[in-house]
Amino acid sequence: MDEESATIPEVLLAGSSGRKMPLLGMGTATSPLEGSQETKTAILHAIEIGYRHFDTATLYLTEEPVGEAIAEALSRGLIKSRDELFITSKLWCSDAHGDLVLPALKKSLRNLQLEYLDLYLIHWPVSSRPGTYEFPINKEDLLPMDFKSVWEAMEECQDLGLTKSIGVSNFSCKKLSDILAFAKIPPAVNQVEINPLWQQTKLREFCKANGILLTAYAPLGARGTIWGSNRVMENEVLKEIATAKGKTVAQVCLRWAYEQGVCVVVKSFNKGRMKENLEIFNWTLSEEECRMINEIPQSRGCRGEDYISEKGPIKTIVELWDGDI
Repeated sequence: MDEESATIPEVLLAGSSGRKMPLLGMGTATSPLEGSQETKTAILHAIEIGYRHFDTATLYLTEEPVGEAIAEALSRGLIKSRDELFITSKLWCSDAHGDLVLPALKKSLRNLQLEYLDLYLIHWPVSSRPGTYEFPINKEDLLPMDFKSVWEAMEECQDLGLTKSIGVSNFSCKKLSDILAFAKIPPAVNQVEINPLWQQTKLREFCKANGILLTAYAPLGARGTIWGSNRVMENEVLKEIATAKGKTVAQVCLRWAYEQGVCVVVKSFNKGRMKENLEIFNWTLSEEECRMINEIPQSRGCRGEDYISEKGPIKTIVELWDGDI
């Protein structure tokens, strides 16, 4: 790590035998989805300036460039050991079947050139037809998830040491309750959309009460994705606070999430913004600024139907995906 690199606070994950997760991570989902040399270069630079937590997924097609970056970081001495990094990947819907979970994780490990993950997440609380990796998902390929068999397979992955922790993504309080009812290893993490315009107060309270760490994706609104927008970055309240603090709107958003006890995954391959995103730990938001943020009208950015082909008010899709939020 170079002399200008940052130190990022960490949190101990439940059920992880002492494994700590950095509370700021770097996302790797590109739009359109494609792994690339750009991803590898960005990961290497991120490691140089202090990032240690990297978030990928089968769907993102970035596991291979992340793995290549880790291997090069080791060979160049940017890190002494793979154990210095915290690597998250995710199980895609078409592999979310009890007998396909372990093979899917093993494939991700091959792509990443790793012996283990630090965290493996169920990407969405639905399954789709095995062998299909279309994105968005064709509605005729959607299937209800057999939560018990899938979660038991996730637990097996942790028991085998192929991942240090297991968790979920895009799960509501109701679906988390379903998992907790039978889980031998409770989810350590739930990764969901959280930002000042979608604060997830109820879910934050539920997860805190059940020892589940929330991780925020789209903390800046996910502009450039099929569902994201610039509505967070253009919010007048956030602009006003940023101007008064001498910070960027992005920094205000990330600091707000950090102060809620939420881990944040933010994606930028721009070197200047990557550095700015690290600069959120040596200042605080005032009580009045927090009040202003809490009063921002709430509206969700990412909806399940955004990931389905032939979008529309399809009742069964909403029920399967996120109808119980």
